[in-house]
Amino acid sequence: MTVPSGRRERKKAATRQKIADAALRLFLERGYDAVGIRDVAAEADVAVTTLFSHFASKEALVFEQDQDFEQRLTQAVTDRAPDEPLVPALRREIQALVRHCTADGAAPIWRMIDESPDLREYEESMRLRHAESLAMAIAADLDLPPATTACRTIARFAIDAYSLAREATDPEAAVNEIFQMIEAAWKAAHESLLSAKPEPTPTAKSR
Repeated sequence: MTVPSGRRERKKAATRQKIADAALRLFLERGYDAVGIRDVAAEADVAVTTLFSHFASKEALVFEQDQDFEQRLTQAVTDRAPDEPLVPALRREIQALVRHCTADGAAPIWRMIDESPDLREYEESMRLRHAESLAMAIAADLDLPPATTACRTIARFAIDAYSLAREATDPEAAVNEIFQMIEAAWKAAHESLLSAKPEPTPTAKSR
């Protein structure tokens, strides 16, 4: 999780975490559908308006690290070392996210998500949004248009790798296996993209 700087930011982050912890505790104790927003606000000892200033919906309370995960994925592209290839950087971050989401205590949360149509729908929309953000970061890294199909495809593969590996018997081995295929696909796509890029127009100085 990104550590906020500044007293005000730390206080906001602490309140947000308190609300998320209270929500998850109630959801697991009573069932997701049996708990309302007012119940969560009362459990966290905050006003309903305060809760909504941190979370846009009831579903968002379950995926409280949504924005942090999205930021980590894009930073795996933008903040990697200049000599580090794209796919290994993505694999490292996906591996870390999978470890986080398969840690002890995570199974009841995923069972709750799987049993709720609203939560499954929210998770799917979240994954699509993460894939689009990642695709834009990849395209920007290569100086390509944001909607470049190859960038969107590799981004979607990476996000799907997270979901598939999370459900596997050996998540770490699954990530490595999936990323071997992603590496091969990206190598072919990358070569094609580079060959298709127009040569820079020579300037008067460079002629």
